[in-house]
Amino acid sequence: MNTPFFLIAGPCVVEGESITLSIAYEIKKICEELEIPFYFKASYKKANRSSLSSFTGIGNEQALAVLAKVKAEFDLPIVTDIHTEAEAAWAAQVADVLQIPAFLCRQTDLLVAAAKTGKVVNIKKGQFMSPEAMRFAVQKVRQAGNDQVLLTERGTTFGYTDLVVDFRGIKALKENACPVVFDATHSLQQPNQSQGVTGGRPDLIETLAKAAIAVGYDGLFLETHPEPSKALSDGANMLPLGQLHELLVKLLRIRQAL
Repeated sequence: MNTPFFLIAGPCVVEGESITLSIAYEIKKICEELEIPFYFKASYKKANRSSLSSFTGIGNEQALAVLAKVKAEFDLPIVTDIHTEAEAAWAAQVADVLQIPAFLCRQTDLLVAAAKTGKVVNIKKGQFMSPEAMRFAVQKVRQAGNDQVLLTERGTTFGYTDLVVDFRGIKALKENACPVVFDATHSLQQPNQSQGVTGGRPDLIETLAKAAIAVGYDGLFLETHPEPSKALSDGANMLPLGQLHELLVKLLRIRQAL
């Protein structure tokens, strides 16, 4: 436990070049000061949206070019989602970690395509999946010839419009012998709201993040934005960027205490 946790963080989606670069710069500066390994995350496209009118991105090629610029200018590893087999090799031209969205964690062809790129594959646990069942997703990636796997907890469906986190699940996730990550923002979503926009409980980000570090998660995932209320995607459960430094300091103290 003497080693720090690693951080996967950034805005939900690439909203434009300037804001994406500025967020990456700010997070990198914080993580360098605190000596926390940092992976920059932003989706080049959001395929799973509550409404047809919801923002999905600035265009796949343009967004991936922005991520390439983040990688080149700040020397940061890039995490981004893929949604189809065809996207895997294309996104892998820039991304160091291909993320499998929670709703797609059982899609065999997608997992195999991601594995065959040779990149790290971050599988987000489906809201409908038990921690024990995630071993089959890990096996698919490994059987396709890739042993570089992460597993990310992001809450479990509780009724129709809420999620809960069962921290007992870390034991089953760690039995897969791969790093496990806790998603402190998506775990606080309140999906399927009647107004067609996902809600959230960002006031609980610190509480769940502290618990995750205390029980031994290897990495922390969170989405952050300078002004979450103006974010074009998932603003309801984002951490304000101005609060990131203080939160990480608290989490490091917990880690060191262990």
